[in-house]
Amino acid sequence: MIDTLAAWHALVRSRDAAALDALLADDVVFHSPVVHTPQRGKAITAKYLHGALHVLGTAHFRYVREIAGERDAVLEFETEIDGIHVNGIDLIRWGDDGRIVDFKVMVRPLKAVNALHQKMGEMLQRLPVAATVASPRPAAAP
Repeated sequence: MIDTLAAWHALVRSRDAAALDALLADDVVFHSPVVHTPQRGKAITAKYLHGALHVLGTAHFRYVREIAGERDAVLEFETEIDGIHVNGIDLIRWGDDGRIVDFKVMVRPLKAVNALHQKMGEMLQRLPVAATVASPRPAAAP
């Protein structure tokens, strides 16, 4: 069984998107702060999370609070995008095997949501869906 939170924190620290393959369930659902419909499946969820590792995972990124249960957790984070302070949460739920089955991101304030929407749109256009699950470690964020 996977220690989900330890694996997630290690992945965020290393920004190793290839580690998503082992951590995400095949039928995982991703809820974006800017996309209306839930995104279903490992490939599309990995694409969004890979993009987020680049866009949000700057030198400013840090988790500031963690509330964890037996099969779920809320991780509050802070970062900066182009000088805009971003505050958000990752709401993560996992199955009995420790693999993530649901991942929801919420972000505030509105200025941060708008910046995230723009940057993630640009990043997602550059990432092919199939390549994100088994891609090499991403380059360092600016």
